[in-house]
Amino acid sequence: MPRTALIHPAVWTGAELSGRGEWNHILDPHEQADLRAIADAVSGAVAEPREPGRQSPDDFPLPRLTRRLEQIRTELEDGAGAVRLRGLPLDGLSDDQCRAVSWAIAVHLGTPVSQSGAGEKIFSIRDAGFGNDDPRSRGPNTSRELSFHTDRADVTAFTCLQPASRGGDNEIVSSMAVYNAILQQRPEYVEALTAPFYYLRHNVDAGNDRPWCRQPVFSFAEDHFACCLLRVLIERAHQDSRLPDLTPTQVRALDMVESVARERGRSLRFRQERGDMVLVNNWVILHKRTAFEDVEDSPLQRHILRIWLAMPNSRPLDPVFRDNWGAVEAGAVRGGMRATVTT
Repeated sequence: MPRTALIHPAVWTGAELSGRGEWNHILDPHEQADLRAIADAVSGAVAEPREPGRQSPDDFPLPRLTRRLEQIRTELEDGAGAVRLRGLPLDGLSDDQCRAVSWAIAVHLGTPVSQSGAGEKIFSIRDAGFGNDDPRSRGPNTSRELSFHTDRADVTAFTCLQPASRGGDNEIVSSMAVYNAILQQRPEYVEALTAPFYYLRHNVDAGNDRPWCRQPVFSFAEDHFACCLLRVLIERAHQDSRLPDLTPTQVRALDMVESVARERGRSLRFRQERGDMVLVNNWVILHKRTAFEDVEDSPLQRHILRIWLAMPNSRPLDPVFRDNWGAVEAGAVRGGMRATVTT
């Protein structure tokens, strides 16, 4: 564990990120034409190709957009770790066509991985109306506020099809900056956060035969930083009689991650509009969402498409992640949830 502050382009404040090039990608008309051609090729077919051969970039030619996507891939790993790409030409498109556009960009960047036991590789984030005790319920398919967290993928891509009528703002923060602040203010909490926490298996992770795993919040491998946090699963493990309780120091350390992330000026809060794609490197970015309200019985309800990506230029990880991620080597296809059905 470094005893001095981390220095990296992914250490930023919200004001700093908002003025950087990574956050201000806007598609030009030629690049938009590439995506419209992808959408035009969709005619009633499911836009999420499930056959391995349909994950090849060659199946989704983007000749004028490829160079920008190569730049974005580099920025996600070696730059700010957060990218906003505006101007996806979604007006007049069906949901299937929007899925095809998002998928085409995703497969040019990395390898989509499953987000559930059902093998979903494009997940619709919207309020499904599930009750709190419904086993199908997970944070993204409710309208409630979510706390800062990471996803089980190198990169998460969010494409906005429809913003909420009220609320649903996104917020991102540099976890490297959060680490620096905690190291400066309470180094003993960094010690606690670099030790593994128990995680209970997610209720939608049906293909996982392990009832729990252990992962640190902050870790280092070959001088590469990584942050991994989904506190809801840590708290479920704490409530499980088979597993040790969290210590008071662990609880205070987790609380401090959230409080530092929420400090004024540290994060960037924004609202995705239709045609915006936001990509975050989960190893250096924490993200959250505010609660939202939809217009009842209206087609204009909040709808975000989410794709989890394993990246070819990803960083190495501490070996402790192998149990839950499948691989820890740089550039490996890793993360996601094992599918229980053949798709």
